[in-house]
Amino acid sequence: MPMFFEGFTLETREANGQRIRLRRGGEGPPLLLLHGNPQTHAMWHKVAPALARRHTVICPDIRGYGFTSKPGVTRGAAHFAKREMAADLAALMTGLGHDRFTVISHDRGARVAHRLALDYADRVERLCTMDIVPTLEHFERTDMSFALGYYHWFFLAQPHPLPERMILRDVDDWFRLHSSREPKDDGFFHPEARADYLAALHLPGTVESICEDYRAATGIDLDHDRASRAAGERIRCPLLSLWGSKGKIGQWYDPLAIWRAYADGPISGHAVTSGHYLAEEAPEEVLAALESFLP
Repeated sequence: MPMFFEGFTLETREANGQRIRLRRGGEGPPLLLLHGNPQTHAMWHKVAPALARRHTVICPDIRGYGFTSKPGVTRGAAHFAKREMAADLAALMTGLGHDRFTVISHDRGARVAHRLALDYADRVERLCTMDIVPTLEHFERTDMSFALGYYHWFFLAQPHPLPERMILRDVDDWFRLHSSREPKDDGFFHPEARADYLAALHLPGTVESICEDYRAATGIDLDHDRASRAAGERIRCPLLSLWGSKGKIGQWYDPLAIWRAYADGPISGHAVTSGHYLAEEAPEEVLAALESFLP
């Protein structure tokens, strides 16, 4: 079995007032890899070493997740506005000496990446999103299928501390249930990655942060997204959209058609033979798609 993140350093950096844990490796044009919920940067362990052969790869834990700072519960979940989370990453990349960079992102990290591409359009050279359409589209198109299939969006966004108390009664069981939107056994995730996810979930503040992330999505993020739409702000860089053929995104939506309403740059993408966790379930297909997308 290949070593876990072979050739990468594990470090912590200060950025935008947050302490951000990250792994970094490789040389070449910079790539910023953003993970989803309920995971950490460890989800990239199958693709990051391959990408590092030709790129500098930076894999952080985003705000509130993993071993990165957890600002806590606040009115309106303002600390977890995707604009704030994106500002962390822009500052991180500045501190690492990268003025311009490509973003590869999954799930919640892709929602942060979408905001990053809007607010820092002069810095994001290319954007890859995995298994999402814009948050605003999800909510404006909500129907019974979405509400049942992504019920956790509505559960996690309930007022503090209701969802936190329910999750914290058995965090490991919640992780198992939450990550099984397509059935999988405990061996699905690499043991080191799974251990990292669970260790982070047991840290004080992580579960609260996850809920705040989803609360922000129902309020302040929608305010920002609607303001951007009204102002005509759109993704200007090339966009690659990937989604799992066994998941819900391709069943519910035409992802490329939706993204065309949000982006002016070239748009490409397709389904990958996987469920929701593309980079862990189908790394070869993900890498093949990125090979033709990256410069």
